[in-house]
Amino acid sequence: MSDEDRRDSLADQAAAWVPPWERPRPPAAEPDTADATSEVTVPSPATDDLAAQPAVQEPVSAALPGDLDRAEPDRAESERTESDRAEPGRAEPEPDEPVVGEPSEAAGVPRRQAAGRRRVTAPPEPAPELSDTELRGALEAILLVVDEPVSELVLAQVLEQPAERVGPMLDEIAAGYTAAGHGFELRRAAGGWRLYTRPEYATYVERFVLDGQSVRLTQAALETLAVVAYKQPVTRSRISAIRGVNCDGVIRTLVTRGLVEECGTETDSGAFLYKTTTLFLEKLGLNTVDELPPLAPFLPDDVEELADATR
Repeated sequence: MSDEDRRDSLADQAAAWVPPWERPRPPAAEPDTADATSEVTVPSPATDDLAAQPAVQEPVSAALPGDLDRAEPDRAESERTESDRAEPGRAEPEPDEPVVGEPSEAAGVPRRQAAGRRRVTAPPEPAPELSDTELRGALEAILLVVDEPVSELVLAQVLEQPAERVGPMLDEIAAGYTAAGHGFELRRAAGGWRLYTRPEYATYVERFVLDGQSVRLTQAALETLAVVAYKQPVTRSRISAIRGVNCDGVIRTLVTRGLVEECGTETDSGAFLYKTTTLFLEKLGLNTVDELPPLAPFLPDDVEELADATR
């Protein structure tokens, strides 16, 4: 064969050559259950003389369907691990806190669904509302043991009832005692409520309590207490100027008895200021100092002349 014929033959073979990726693949053989893989031959690419040289067969491993299923998650896990290593500043996700009142992951709810939810706390159960009979009895029981007037707000907080019910119930109890003619009454004093004996039975109560022994305030103490009551807050020097005598000892006596107390200092001089106490209001049966009787009816007619004479 001449060189020219050989070139024509090679040209025809090259024109008739089909790339491997366009060739039809032979049907894959059924894998053996005993072996994990089976060899499938695929023709290798051609060299310079593709038609003249026989095709080289290369073994390719074909995985079983079950192995493919197991391989996909492993590859995804490896890719995720490599991406986490590539970001050194990336913080590890913190475990989600359980949400109160909502199903957790153990109950079948994915953690992604629970993320972002706010913690919910159950509100406290409201106290059961007392009937009128129970509320009346509870108020009477508390008022029997108190040693000082108690306000409506405190009673409402103790009984866990609205203050709108406590006030009218106290008025109803007080009216009931008065209508029934009991020897005691319920009345307001010093900003609160307390049980007191009725004035018409004061003689018998005094006889029982004092039993012949009485502790009375001196005239000087009564005058000093009156000045504090009407001029409060007031300093010792002001009280002494009004009375015309030194009243330091009397002030100490009134403070010891609990009728007068300190309430700060004067801005200019720094002297202590004094005012009456809750015990003073309780002893006099007053709710506030505004209920004190006015002084005008008790002043002499020539009070201005007396004031000018003292100057």
